[in-house]
Amino acid sequence: MADSDREKGMTLNPKYDDNGLITAIVTDYNDGKLLMVAHMNEEALQETINSKVAHFFSRSRQRLWKKGETSGNFLNVEDIRVDCDQDAVWIIAKPSGPACHTGSKTCFYRRVVDEGLEYL
Repeated sequence: MADSDREKGMTLNPKYDDNGLITAIVTDYNDGKLLMVAHMNEEALQETINSKVAHFFSRSRQRLWKKGETSGNFLNVEDIRVDCDQDAVWIIAKPSGPACHTGSKTCFYRRVVDEGLEYL
């Protein structure tokens, strides 16, 4: 498929990296806040589309994982968007609990400051 087809066409054709992954950005359906950034392989994206629950590929565990499979904090998908060249997806979800494994609502709970980091 030509890049122009990928950029302007109506066919989902993700551009996975050399490791077979695509970046996935997740925001909260209710308030638009950034919840997390993860990676998906083809299977994770397809499972997310089919089930309407976010699935990702864990690079550290080298396996598919359903967000919330152990914590119960699922990301229920309301919308999936793809960027212009289809090398990133945007998941808009209703979280059923904290998105971060630390228990924080978002994985982005600290700000970079001159001294290092500070909690938001």
